[in-house]
Amino acid sequence: MGLSRARISQYVSEGKLDGCYSGEGRARRFDPGAVAKALGRRLDVAQMLGNGAETKRALATLQERGQDTPAPAPKSRQIDGGELVEKDPDRYELARTQKTEEEARKLRRLNAEAEGTFLLASEVERQIARQMAQEIAEFETVLRDGARRVADKLGVDFKTA
Repeated sequence: MGLSRARISQYVSEGKLDGCYSGEGRARRFDPGAVAKALGRRLDVAQMLGNGAETKRALATLQERGQDTPAPAPKSRQIDGGELVEKDPDRYELARTQKTEEEARKLRRLNAEAEGTFLLASEVERQIARQMAQEIAEFETVLRDGARRVADKLGVDFKTA
């Protein structure tokens, strides 16, 4: 089952493996089917996520050998709002999947932005504002130059006219 001697000793002292062995001390012999059944009912939800890959492999190995394994967990029920019940294993897996999908979506967006496929609306707005300011400044320069020329032809000071 992939458990160390120290961990098995902890399970025995906690009473989790009562009835799963015969003998005492070094002569103690365990019934693998009974151990799997006893531990299967007490698997923590977190063991099935992330670092619990070994636990899943151990359960799959036991099933392949045809040994008694714990009954599968009942399907989780949903409340009327459509949200999963608190502490539901499916809720953790769903949250983890959503987080992974969100990270992948963010990376795709960043890649498309770097390639020039997408533009940020704020960046476009900033560039348009800069170009509009430049156009207005050029038009004001044209008006000022025109006013100077007219003032020169009429012989007046363009600032006072």
